[in-house]
Amino acid sequence: MPQLEEPEPRVKLLISYDIVTEVQQEYVQFVMHEFIPKLQEMGLPMTEAWHTAYGDYPVRMAAFVAPSKQAMTRVLRSEEWKKLQRQLNQFVTNLEIKIVAYKEGFQF
Repeated sequence: MPQLEEPEPRVKLLISYDIVTEVQQEYVQFVMHEFIPKLQEMGLPMTEAWHTAYGDYPVRMAAFVAPSKQAMTRVLRSEEWKKLQRQLNQFVTNLEIKIVAYKEGFQF
């Protein structure tokens, strides 16, 4: 009896940062109309977004999921991702990007 191959486990892209106050409106426009839609077109649907109301943590954190590490790597090596990241850097500070094994719910 042939063995079925296990599918590659999903991975999560965690993006955390603080928003530059002076460009907050432009940030919202960029994230809502370009950043999130383009990542979704590239195969990384957004699964969650968090806002820190209190404490010494990044103000925002967003999570996007890829079906495999290979798919995530392909996106993060693309020119489109590099362009999006450069644009995001115009609106944020303390940008941190992590790839972690997928788990339901909040991950940091």
